[in-house]
Formats: sequence, C-alpha cells, structure tokens
Amino acid sequence: MLPTHVLAGMLLAAPLVRAAPELAPVGFAAGFLGGLLPDLDMYTGHRRTLHYPVYYSVFAAPALLAAVVAPSVLTVGIALFLLGAALHSVADMYGGGLELRPWEGNSDRAVYDHHRERWISPRRGVRYDGAAEDLALSLGLAVPLLLLVDGPLREVVVGTLAVAVVYTVLRRRLAEIAAAVIPLLPAAFDPYLPDRYR
Repeated sequence: MLPTHVLAGMLLAAPLVRAAPELAPVGFAAGFLGGLLPDLDMYTGHRRTLHYPVYYSVFAAPALLAAVVAPSVLTVGIALFLLGAALHSVADMYGGGLELRPWEGNSDRAVYDHHRERWISPRRGVRYDGAAEDLALSLGLAVPLLLLVDGPLREVVVGTLAVAVVYTVLRRRLAEIAAAVIPLLPAAFDPYLPDRYR
C-alpha cells in the first residue's frame, strides 16, 4: 500500500542522520516523494505508466554516486527521490496482483517492466495491499523513522501510519463498495475507470 512505500522511501535517508545531518530532512522528504510518485498512475495505467522497476534503478545508481561524491541539497534530493521510486516499483512485484480483489490471486500482473516490455508476475510475499502483513511492514518501517525524525517529519510519519491503519481496516470493504457502485455509474465514466474495476 502507498503508506508502506512512502515510509520505505523515507527510511532510505536514515544514513544521512549521521553522515550529513544537515541534508537528512531533504533526504527524508525526497524519499517520501519518490515512494509516492509511482502510484500517481493509480487511475491511468496503474503499475505501468509511472512504475519503472528497471529504469528508476538505473538512474538512481549514478545519482547516488553523485550524492556521495558531491553531497548537496540537489544531489541528495535527486538520489533519494529516484531510490524511493525504484524501491516502490521493485517492491510492487512482491505484492499481490493488479486486480480489484487481489486476495483472490487471479491476476498475473504485478508491475510492468518497460525494459523487457512485459508484465512481471506477482510474488505475493505480501498477499495484497492493505493485508495484515502490509500493515506490519508499515509499522516496522515507521518505528525507526519515529526515532530519527522530529517536527513536521514526525507528523508525516504518524499521519502516514494512521492512513495505513485505516486503509487496512477498510481494504476489503472498499473493494466491495467499488464493485457495487461502478455498475451504477453512467457510461460516460467508463473510459476513466481502471481495467481492474471492470
């Protein structure tokens, strides 16, 4: 789920707390935004339009090298942003498939690999977004962050964790609500609905 991705992106900046504390806030923020970016395609080709498991990783490597060689707000921000997006895109293959009810395990699509021009199958290490193990992962990522950050960043972590809890509690109900509401929508909405909602 998105909260897990953004918390993981933030945690990538943890080494900055000791190595370059003045750059840690930008690293945490950039990791958060990088973890968020891929899911901005939620309603336009989800896990394909903005998910690039290979290319984000390829671009993150030289960006990370630049951040190590010449640390600055810009180099650290770019590196952590790309690392967060790469981690999100790669992690999606370890979750459930791309379907309205991923706990049913009917989809063979986890994330699209643009380099090989094919869908990567879900490995289901986390059964589906919003599963209990997904919430446990969010909690596990949040604990060290709460020890490392303060001020507004701490509020972001707490707020993200609250969203994770609410989403986990409502996840299965949301799928049922969507399944009930979508047939009632006018046909004009059809082009805007993701395939998994049909």
